[in-house]
Amino acid sequence: MMKQKLKYIELKSGYNDDGPAWIGYVEYSKSGKTVYFNDHAFYGNGHGGSHDMETGEIYWITGIKKNGSNRHVYGRGKIQIEDRAVEAYEAITGVKVHQNKDFEIVKIEVTSKERFNKLYNERLAD
Repeated sequence: MMKQKLKYIELKSGYNDDGPAWIGYVEYSKSGKTVYFNDHAFYGNGHGGSHDMETGEIYWITGIKKNGSNRHVYGRGKIQIEDRAVEAYEAITGVKVHQNKDFEIVKIEVTSKERFNKLYNERLAD
């Protein structure tokens, strides 16, 4: 099983600092250059600006800020937080998630790494 880390993920393409955002557990490829989350694969350097392997959209991927201020200072909008990440997030930040207008607790889809490996290998063959 791949190592999982709690991360903040935000869609940047088409948005300023208010794109859809999530907090949840990601998995990394062996090289650490691909991040898997919510049935997406993001290619980059494992953090910061990363490209969705299917759509090409840019996502910002970073660690959880201990003070709970994960959005940009001018950012807004609810952050979707993975249901199984709530307890860890609250322990790290001290921010209470339940009944908090800034968060929506959600289930995250399992990522098919095989699908993305096939996609990557097909692109290499072209």
